[in-house]
Amino acid sequence: MRTVYPRRMGMNIHMLTKTMYRLGLRSSYLHSASLASIVLCITLWIRAKTVDQEERGNAERRALFVGLWPPMFWLIGDSILKHE
Repeated sequence: MRTVYPRRMGMNIHMLTKTMYRLGLRSSYLHSASLASIVLCITLWIRAKTVDQEERGNAERRALFVGLWPPMFWLIGDSILKHE
């Protein structure tokens, strides 16, 4: 089994973001997706308060799941920004 060192792994990540940039993905798209997912999370959370008690748990979990997306989109956008 081959050992992957952090420096080598950093190069793989660099290649991934460079490929994403070449495919047409821009940092502004991902930053916009990050902000849109924050709005979606808040909307889902407010909607969760309007459903009945039986469905409220699922609706709140859905809002929390969507709430995990913004940092991911933002950080990938920052990584792609280095190629622009």
